[in-house]
Amino acid sequence: MVSLANIRVYELANQLGITSKELLELLKKKGIIVKSHSSSVDEETAALIKEIVTSPKKPAVSETKPKEPHPPVKKEEPKAEVKPLSETKPVEKPIEKPVEKPKAVEVAKPVEPEEKGKILLGEAITVKELSEKIDVPSTDVIKKLMEIGVMSTINQVIDPEAALSVAKKFGIEAEIIGLEKEEITAEGEEADTEGLVPRTPVVTIMGHVDHGKTSLLDAIRQTNVAAKESGGITQHIGAYEVEVKKGRIVFLDTPGHEAFTAMRARGAQVTDIVVLVVAADDGVMPQTVEAVNHAEAAGVPMIVAINKIDKPGANPDKIKQDLAKVNPHLLPEEWGGKTIYVSVSAKKKMGIEDLLEMILLQAEIMELKANPLKAAKGVVVESKLDKGRGPVATVLIQKGTLRAGDPIIAGHHFGKVRAMINDLGMKVKEAGPSTPVEVLGLSGVPQAGDSFMVASDERKARQIALLRTQKQREEGLGTRTRVTLEDLYKQINEGVVRELNLVIKADVHGSIQALTDSFEKLGTKDVKIRVIHGAVGGITETDVMLAAASNAVIIGFNVRPTDKASELVAKEQVELKLYTVIYNAIADVKAGLEGLLEPTVVEKVMGKAEVRQVFSIPKMGVIAGCFVLDGIIQRNTDAKLIRDSVIVYQGKIGSLRRFKDDVKEVQAGYECGIGIEKFQD
Repeated sequence: MVSLANIRVYELANQLGITSKELLELLKKKGIIVKSHSSSVDEETAALIKEIVTSPKKPAVSETKPKEPHPPVKKEEPKAEVKPLSETKPVEKPIEKPVEKPKAVEVAKPVEPEEKGKILLGEAITVKELSEKIDVPSTDVIKKLMEIGVMSTINQVIDPEAALSVAKKFGIEAEIIGLEKEEITAEGEEADTEGLVPRTPVVTIMGHVDHGKTSLLDAIRQTNVAAKESGGITQHIGAYEVEVKKGRIVFLDTPGHEAFTAMRARGAQVTDIVVLVVAADDGVMPQTVEAVNHAEAAGVPMIVAINKIDKPGANPDKIKQDLAKVNPHLLPEEWGGKTIYVSVSAKKKMGIEDLLEMILLQAEIMELKANPLKAAKGVVVESKLDKGRGPVATVLIQKGTLRAGDPIIAGHHFGKVRAMINDLGMKVKEAGPSTPVEVLGLSGVPQAGDSFMVASDERKARQIALLRTQKQREEGLGTRTRVTLEDLYKQINEGVVRELNLVIKADVHGSIQALTDSFEKLGTKDVKIRVIHGAVGGITETDVMLAAASNAVIIGFNVRPTDKASELVAKEQVELKLYTVIYNAIADVKAGLEGLLEPTVVEKVMGKAEVRQVFSIPKMGVIAGCFVLDGIIQRNTDAKLIRDSVIVYQGKIGSLRRFKDDVKEVQAGYECGIGIEKFQD
């Protein structure tokens, strides 16, 4: 007998030849409480479990023995007497009946010629295709289109109604064959569970700047390449595979929560597990907290990798304490929590194998599965326009198998898979679930986060791509129903909203805490209020992308959005509310829940000016020498003084000068002197 002093659950599972999940279930049945597969059990418990797992084999044999007496039941074989033979005779009669049915079909054939004039048209059809369908020259089709007020070229897609009208003018009855909504929007989901097999986990690495995200990715890649005989050069395609003893792992080669959230905002949920990298000598930083909030909002499990443990000032325990304060869900397993912590050094390649093993264990518990026999569906991870190869897209297959020659749709583009290249730069003929490959043969460059799917043929692929483009033109960019405080009550009653997500940005930590506590108390039985992210500083593009991905409302207290963030707010149609009084923010959310919120007074920005120099003028006070960047600056209008995206002061423009002259307004591109009433800083 092997001595089994304190042993981890997954190690014991390996010894017994069963999965960690099965062992956890067995322990639970026996009343032995363990937190997860990384928890330890004592020698006595391990011996007991080993005995339980090995002993059932004997009763299993004894259970089969009673099954042996069943052969006597074969004596009941008289059931297969001559009677069944007589039963087969009536079976022959129905066989004769189907022979008569084809005759009835032959009689029905004359009905078909009566519908000779009826043709079937797709929802997205060009002038050329229509002319071929109705057997009329394309010039005549264009003339008829002009008669009904539609100007079109031979290769232009025309409206289905226009196509029906033209066909009718030529005396031909036509019918539009619509596509399924799932095909146009790529929203279809696998309902059945048949044919599902385990798939490889997809991992994204997040963390603060300079904490070693890229170094860790490089260390993992180098370890994997060194383990291979080829020792080949890995190709940067946006994702790569790592092979370990117990399986494979796919890493997205775009570290950082910005890319992760940008893909989520486009409706793509690619990542299965997030590895949060925290430097042991630096601790929890603002971007670390941001990454935690982004992963939490997406509902993706996290594994914490404490990097740089080889450094003298490394303190892993302090990091565990700080992260547990940031989010109670990040309490380590050894402290009674459920989060796995692994100590690593990307520089010295320490702990890399342990990290990979923990990722596979987490994936095993999650039971990730997909059906490789279905038509491929997945997500575009990266894309570019290559001079020699044309549009190139890196896709991650999530369901089914993608094969060379398959007709595909990616976003608003279509094509046929001319070639597939894996992360080692090798051409492959097919790729199954959780496999990243570069695809050549698309008509254009799709965006990262776009969905892709295989169509039945190229014609259908083209049709779906054209319809998606048309749908986007009609509906505009903001296709999702966004939550707004004005419509919140209505959306709650309609069942659209069950949870109000908030992103809070403020000038100081105290304001964030006060707002968070107040908002969470406002929740009701119908709707829960959840602050998914709160941080000090101005509103950035990352905040807007998180709000867009999580369908959240942004609350800004004494802060302003950056110019790029403002543009993104308009593009993504995210609700952004700015306040200078905490009570007003709380009152608005409360009124929104009760359906009593008054229409918002929209603030219109007339102009922006940048302070270049400050002058002190006798009897006038402090004057800001400014350059007008945008719009127009007018005297006696309200102004806000902003420093580092934080509002410092609000007041009226008391004086406006250009050189020595008092002026009423100054246009963009000119310099001026601005004095704000009652402000001398």
